Amino acid sequence: MTTPQDVLKMIRDNNIQMIDLKFIDTPGIWQHLTVFHNQIDESSFTDGVPFDGSSIRGWKAINESDMSMVLDPNTAWIDPFMKEPTLSIICSIKEPRTGEWYSRCPRVIAQKAVDYLVSSGLGDTAFFGPEAEFFIFDDVRFDQNSHEGYYYVDSVEGRWNSGKQEGPNLGYKPRYKEGYFPVPPTDTFQDIRTEMLLTMAKCGVPIEKQHHEVATGGQCELGFRFGKLIEAADWLMTYKYVIKNVANKYGKTVTFMPKPVFQDNGSGMHTHQSIWKDGQPLFAGDKYAGLSEMALHYIGGILKHAPALLAITNPTTNSYKRLVPGYEAPVNLAYSQGNRSASIRIPLSGTNPKAKRLEFRCPDATSNPYLAFAAMLCAGLDGIKNKIDPGEPLDKNIYELSPEELAKVPSTPGSLELALEALEKDHAFLTEPGVFTEDFIETWISYKLDNEVNPMRLRPHPYEFALYYDC
Repeated sequence: MTTPQDVLKMIRDNNIQMIDLKFIDTPGIWQHLTVFHNQIDESSFTDGVPFDGSSIRGWKAINESDMSMVLDPNTAWIDPFMKEPTLSIICSIKEPRTGEWYSRCPRVIAQKAVDYLVSSGLGDTAFFGPEAEFFIFDDVRFDQNSHEGYYYVDSVEGRWNSGKQEGPNLGYKPRYKEGYFPVPPTDTFQDIRTEMLLTMAKCGVPIEKQHHEVATGGQCELGFRFGKLIEAADWLMTYKYVIKNVANKYGKTVTFMPKPVFQDNGSGMHTHQSIWKDGQPLFAGDKYAGLSEMALHYIGGILKHAPALLAITNPTTNSYKRLVPGYEAPVNLAYSQGNRSASIRIPLSGTNPKAKRLEFRCPDATSNPYLAFAAMLCAGLDGIKNKIDPGEPLDKNIYELSPEELAKVPSTPGSLELALEALEKDHAFLTEPGVFTEDFIETWISYKLDNEVNPMRLRPHPYEFALYYDC
């Protein structure tokens, strides 16, 4: 554990000039305020640094805008992208007038989920290991106005460029669905990914691996070690920050959109998770795939609440363009030790009980990780407390199931609107433990409808012209 005194010493020892205070808004984008080093003292780690929260998406009205960023000393690292020595610190948000933690702050909600786990007596630590995929593009353009709407993405690796005059075109373009994972020169991003990985390590993220992903056009993934719930969410935000900034240094751009490329695999965020107590893993046992009864009930909770859960773990309209059959997408609300079309997979862990975990494959990295991890934990704990039976595992090849068998397997919602409808009907598992408030759920649903679902519904789609212009 790092203390405030440790951070203040780090500032002095490294001649830090600026302190970059980062916090996350409701949809899941890092925001920041940078202050001169003499503005930070020990009280900054308890009372916080004041700021105006009225313009933050999903937060305060203008007449109640005063808020405080409370620095977490465990999150301090020297920012590798700043010209002047700058210390980055992640913050949680307080109400300065009452001294209470702000109920709409995603990091505060995540802490309440951890507190709920401890108070339940079921465990004391929830570990999460997200695997966020992304695309590296060389060019992106998009616009939408009253008389036109389009997007354009391009990558030197795109198979669509195999016939392009590149002076010269060397021909090494990963085929569609075959980017996992040939060596260079077909894989052109080896050095960039290595720099991303090593830079993450300098920022305190425990790195593991890097590789190309399945899709053509620059789909990639980096891996870091699992961590405690809030820790893992902090690392994921650092992961996204580093990847985007390293790519920017090379004149490239990164997106975590789930489906930016038509007719190839999308980008998900498979999320490994387990519960421990007193230093012992609780998901290992003698049941299916070496799981404990607790783990099966946790799976039961995830599957039962999945339609509502996806409104938080897959929170964009684009998320549901990934969750379609045929692209290794986990569209079936079932569990399996080997079937990757099932929404929950039990990874191979050998004989080591500490490695026993489940992998929820639906989420994507457009989600706010603090909210997503907290919601998944609440769903799983609801399954444990109510001994929810997950049913039989789906170990058959989904494409070989008869229509009768397939009809018995529930599937993920087909749109964000349907997921939000499910959340509106099913959110007691989030609010009854006191983790999410009714106010937050109502704000989340109305924000998503007003700013994403309904605006999309109002606009003509380019493909509609191909379908209907000559009618």
